[in-house]
This record gives sequence, C-alpha cells and structure tokens, in this order.
Amino acid sequence: MSRHTQPKNTPLRSALRCATRLTLTLGLALSAQHTLAVGACGPLNNGYGPFDYRTQRSKLQIVETYHFDAGVESLQRGKSGHLGADLDYTLRASPNHARALMAMVRLSEREKNAQPRGANYTIDCYFDRAVRFAPNDPTVLTLYAVHLNKKGKKTEAIAQLETAEQHAGRSPNIAYNMGLVYLDLNDYENALKYAHIAYEGGFPLPGLRNMLKRAGKWREAEKQPAAAQNSPASTVPSTAGNDTK
Repeated sequence: MSRHTQPKNTPLRSALRCATRLTLTLGLALSAQHTLAVGACGPLNNGYGPFDYRTQRSKLQIVETYHFDAGVESLQRGKSGHLGADLDYTLRASPNHARALMAMVRLSEREKNAQPRGANYTIDCYFDRAVRFAPNDPTVLTLYAVHLNKKGKKTEAIAQLETAEQHAGRSPNIAYNMGLVYLDLNDYENALKYAHIAYEGGFPLPGLRNMLKRAGKWREAEKQPAAAQNSPASTVPSTAGNDTK
C-alpha cells in the first residue's frame, strides 16, 4: 500500500494561499460594486440602439421625430406622453445625446426633482450612462462638469473638465467652464488663465470676465506670438448657461 503524505505548510505556501484569497475577495468586491452601479443606473443595451450622437445621428432621426421634436426640447409639451418619458426614450436610444441631456437637466430643475416625472432614472444616472457609453465625448464630460459644479462638487467638476480637455484639445467652452469652477474656489490665477484661453478662442459670454473684474482680479492677457495665436482650436458646443453677469 502506498501512503500519501500531505505537503508541508511552508511559509511560502501560506503566503500564496493568502494572496489568492485576497485576489479573489478583491475581484468579487469590484464585481459587486460594478454590478450595483450598473443596477442602479441600468444596462446600456436597448431595443433600438444605443447610437452615438456624434457619429450616428442618421439612425436617430426616427427617435427625434417621435420623441424629441422642438416642443420636447423646449419643454413645452410631451410628444408621446410625459416630457420625461420622451427624453428618457431619446437618452436610452442615444445616451450621449447632448441636447436631450441638457433638456432633461432643465426639466429636473424646473420640477425640482432629481428624477423627473416619466423618467426611468435620476439626472446623475443619465450622466453615468452617458459617460459609460461615450467616455471620450468632451461635450458629455463638460455637461457633467457643469452639473457637478451646480451641486457644489467642484473637485469632481474639474476632473471631468480636465478629461474633456484631453479629448477636445484647446476648447473655449471647456476653458470658460473651467474658469467658472476655479472662480468658485477663489483660485483666481487659474480662473484668469482659463478666462484668457476662452476669450482668446472667441467665447462670447462676458460673465467670467465681469466676475473677475468685480473681484479685482481681471487683467488683460499678455500678447502672444503670432504662431501661438494662429494655432488651431478644438470646438465643443457651448454648455454654459445664460450669462447675464
């Protein structure tokens, strides 16, 4: 009869077992966290789409015809029911539909409700879905930053704008919003820096400049060499609100 001996429980074996258990535990924890996030804001798969608003607009014509006409976008009336339901349908077909995202934010603000009537998700979830679907879309990231800034989440807003800047390059709109956040943080040097970038790029709204003037922090930008002035600037659709300051 042959006898089988158990392997010795050496320190190396114990360390390997502990490392394996730790890896499995961490993996399960991360998986559970991801599942909870997706569960709260829903999966992205949809009966129609989802389609990228930047590159697949032709596939969204039928969606906009029946769920996102001028009346829905201006929040005057729903097309097929509640405004929130039409906007929700549009954002499920195209999570990064920038105009529908802005309309949903305005509806939420008007109703004073994080989840507008007829919508399946909260505003935070619609941004979560948009970023998951199109993490390199600078317009979505800028819209999300504006939303975070309104909620007082300045650090998170700057992080989103920095990511947007990485994808969009030199954008007057992103720079303007970056300047507003830094101004709220009383970081006047950075606010002035991004104000100069915005206005040199042709951004039309005077609010940031006026606020810096009232704070006694505005000064004109130093003259740049012609080569720097003629460098190409990336454009991102404006996401700044009405500027009357």
